[in-house]
Amino acid sequence: MSKDVLNVVKKKTGKNVSEKDIYKLASGVKPSTMQSDAQLKQLIKQVAGLVNVPVSEQTMNELISAIKSSKMNTANMEQLMKMIMKK
Repeated sequence: MSKDVLNVVKKKTGKNVSEKDIYKLASGVKPSTMQSDAQLKQLIKQVAGLVNVPVSEQTMNELISAIKSSKMNTANMEQLMKMIMKK
């Protein structure tokens, strides 16, 4: 995982997030997760909670659309973190 992402999280939220935290969260992500709105919402809530960033329902729906349209690699939690931090 890029240290840049961890530094961006710290700078934007004031919270340190470890690679261990990210990998623990990522271990539950399966290819089917990226196809299910309910599972994506749960994942977004988990990531948002990890970095202490509130995510509105509208933002969550935008993220789900972006994730589904991007054909994001399920192993790429770094990309998901960047998407959430942009909001």
